[in-house]
Amino acid sequence: MFDKLFEAQKQAEEIKKRLDHISVSGEAEGGKVRVIASANKEIREVVIDPEFLKEADKEELEEILVVALNKALTQAESISQAEMQAASQSLLGGLGGLGNLFGNK
Repeated sequence: MFDKLFEAQKQAEEIKKRLDHISVSGEAEGGKVRVIASANKEIREVVIDPEFLKEADKEELEEILVVALNKALTQAESISQAEMQAASQSLLGGLGGLGNLFGNK
């Protein structure tokens, strides 16, 4: 059983490393604001169109940044969950009949 726990921990670390190398993005206002993040939900870059920046006021820019950030983080969460689900199914499959306890077949 401890071997399975060690394997799960090792697999989680590998997934985290993979997620660090996956980039996601969120855009708002037709791409005038773009946020790039890792699938580990780490913001890497914020790109704002210079022309939009000249015309936007502070409140508008803040609102649009929130939209772009949330889109990027939602995409990152989706990828992260998919990776973890695949890993947990793989691990539960290795537990023989116990894997079916959670409805996995």
